[in-house]
Amino acid sequence: MMQSHSKPVPVADIDTKPFWDYCKKRELRVQKCLKCGKLHYPPNSICPNCLNMGSEWVKLSGKGQVYSFIVVHRRYHPAFAAEIPYVVAIIETEEGIRMLSNVIGCKPDAVKIGMPVEVVYEDVSPEFTLPKFKPTI
Repeated sequence: MMQSHSKPVPVADIDTKPFWDYCKKRELRVQKCLKCGKLHYPPNSICPNCLNMGSEWVKLSGKGQVYSFIVVHRRYHPAFAAEIPYVVAIIETEEGIRMLSNVIGCKPDAVKIGMPVEVVYEDVSPEFTLPKFKPTI
């Protein structure tokens, strides 16, 4: 469901646009280097492992766990005031990729390191769908 969105949204560039396009299709994808085979995120034209410039986009399972997190209790931007408190987390996917996102669908004090989560998508504008994570237990 599309919401009216007054929050800041990502700015897509040549490297990140495919990631956001896949999120719009409700697919969590990252780049895989065509030379060394390592997955990498955030999107980049150069593999951080071997410096190769060729990659392909591969689909992730969308499952993972909370690697680390904070609970935000202070308003840093007016558009987020109504959501306080909220969780900002580093999610480690089953494939080993770590990404910054939000944990939703539970009270902030229920979030724990190692908690299993799965991706859900939030349409925030006609151009952007954000991947967020909810508990699977």
